[in-house]
Amino acid sequence: MRALCGAIITAGSLIGLGLTAVGIGNRYSGFGASPTDGRYGFFRFQDLDTALMFILVALTASLLIGLAVAFLGLAYHHERRHHERILAMRGDTTRPSSGLNMPA
Repeated sequence: MRALCGAIITAGSLIGLGLTAVGIGNRYSGFGASPTDGRYGFFRFQDLDTALMFILVALTASLLIGLAVAFLGLAYHHERRHHERILAMRGDTTRPSSGLNMPA
């Protein structure tokens, strides 16, 4: 479940980053080659609007957090399944406790 939650967070932040890229493209589409000399200008990250810069930083941070949660969730899942397999190979038929007092 942790890996699924991390994947959902990652997917949401990737969708948000795509929409942010479209927004930045629309906002700064007029910034390009000057008609007099035909040279292209470069737009630095520092020159972005404050709101766009904040959104870009926040979505990048949530992307990294989502990836970390997904990978750590997968690692924890595989570790748990590994221990369950070791118990099964020893012939132990009891299920590991999930913290709930429910029948198997």
